[in-house]
Amino acid sequence: MIDAAEVARLKALMEWEGQRTGPPKAFPKLPDMPAARYTSDKYYALEQEHIFRKSWLFAGHIDEIPEPGCYMRWHNAGDPIILVHGMDGAVRAFYNTCRHRGAPVVTQDKGKSPRLMCGYHNWTYKTDGSLVGVPERQDFAEDFDMSCRGLIPVRCEMLGNIIFVNFDDDAMPLDRWLGPLLDEWDEFAFDKVRLAARYSFDLNCNWKVAMEANMEVYHVPFIHPETVAPLVDAKRNYNTMYPNGHARMLAPAPNDTDREHVRAVDSPPEWQEIETVGELGRTCTQSYTLFPNWVSPLSNYFVPPLVFWPTSLTTTRLELVTMALDWGDGPAPDLWTVPDATKPKGRDMSPIILEDTQFGEAIQQSMQSSAFRSVPLSYQEARIYSFHQSCDKMIGIDNVPQDLRVEQVIGEDWVWPNDPRREEVRDQLTGAREAAE
Repeated sequence: MIDAAEVARLKALMEWEGQRTGPPKAFPKLPDMPAARYTSDKYYALEQEHIFRKSWLFAGHIDEIPEPGCYMRWHNAGDPIILVHGMDGAVRAFYNTCRHRGAPVVTQDKGKSPRLMCGYHNWTYKTDGSLVGVPERQDFAEDFDMSCRGLIPVRCEMLGNIIFVNFDDDAMPLDRWLGPLLDEWDEFAFDKVRLAARYSFDLNCNWKVAMEANMEVYHVPFIHPETVAPLVDAKRNYNTMYPNGHARMLAPAPNDTDREHVRAVDSPPEWQEIETVGELGRTCTQSYTLFPNWVSPLSNYFVPPLVFWPTSLTTTRLELVTMALDWGDGPAPDLWTVPDATKPKGRDMSPIILEDTQFGEAIQQSMQSSAFRSVPLSYQEARIYSFHQSCDKMIGIDNVPQDLRVEQVIGEDWVWPNDPRREEVRDQLTGAREAAE
């Protein structure tokens, strides 16, 4: 929970952002980013090897495996995984690969069983991954040790009801990865929200092209004049960079916005309110980037992440997820999709998402041109530049070819809890008071 003093400071900083006539005095000049970060097979391979193998990744919600014995397949990050709600109540993840001859242990997307049995030769595992059944055991060597041949585990931890996985056995725990977000997100009842909707759509562009449309509000007046612009003041937006590559955008609605319109969009009457959410979650748009591929506004009605999964250098699977408090007998809330009988899943992306994704394929094609040489970013797009710095850090800067690196110009003095803008605002307020006296 953000305390009252910090809320007041953040409100003052948003107002200051709306009044400034240039970037903050201490903000570094952002060098152009190499264009090939969006088109290079070499950089894409580095992302796959390091970023998506070493980061904590959103995998699912406990509602998808609600009871002991429930399991689901998950393969958004390459290797096939099984998420299992163990008979002992623990949630675990394993590679979906039998330790005999590599067949998948489960072949259904979801199921429920006290045992997991590979259909090829019926090797059988408990829900804790241990191997307990091998047909014709007598034909294997006498020293064949079943205790060493359980399913290979994948790091798996939970934030409330949400399941995260990490392929790196040496990765820091999830709570350390989240850092200050763990406290800031406490008010949003991650331990109470249920999974209301989860749909995926394929996009013909690099995952960063798709994701970065949700990491700045510079585009809002031009792409979203009727949908987002009435909800988000593109001038009074204040961005915070956090450790481990995470970030937050905080912005109030424009002063001339019809408050009834805001309530109709952000506070649907049929949704249950998360009463623990504080002032900023009720009155502002706050959108968090959880490195590497989750972007989500958080409010007193929903936790709705957009999750961007690279499926190739030039294609992305976008997951649109809505989590909310229990909706009882009413329709399940869904912030990001709408009914459409003409689509294979019977759903289509909402107008806001369609607006954000409409140019992705054309942008990717244009990026392939020799005219796309570098990417200049403004102060308003600092979240994007900082994100790219974090990508290179996760890969290992020395592993990134010189012509593909971004310069590490946003230093620790701009990463939470540090922020030179706070001192600039204090100086400005002090000067105004002295002038008034």
